[in-house]
Formats: sequence, structure tokens, C-alpha cells
Amino acid sequence: MLREQQTKSGAPMEQVAAEFVMAKRPSSIIQRAATVEEVANLAVYVASPLSSATTGAALRVDGGVVETIA
Repeated sequence: MLREQQTKSGAPMEQVAAEFVMAKRPSSIIQRAATVEEVANLAVYVASPLSSATTGAALRVDGGVVETIA
């Protein structure tokens, strides 16, 4: 998703991802992009017996966002 921007800027992917999160996802709870390991951990969970009661769910690896504070 960010490869084109990285190619244009020549910046490290980590920097491009951090800039994206700050600009487009300012309400991110973790204030950073998810790591490859975090995405892999979700894939392993979904493929394991531990997820047997997880059905019909949209699982996201984004650290969560806060839409509003009431």
C-alpha cells in the first residue's frame, strides 16, 4: 500500500508508514503501523484451534482507533 510513496521519497518503509499513520489515522490507539510479526500472529491464531469460537468476525490488525471521545 505504501510502496509507491516509499519509492518516490526514498525514505525507509518504517518512516513512510509512521507518516501515513500520523496523517491518515491520527486517532490510532497504538500510533504506529502494525508490524509484519503482528499480522503473522493473527494469521497463526486464525489457523489454530484457539480460534474455534471465532466465527463470522472481521479481524483487523490495526491497533484500533478512537473515533470520538464522549
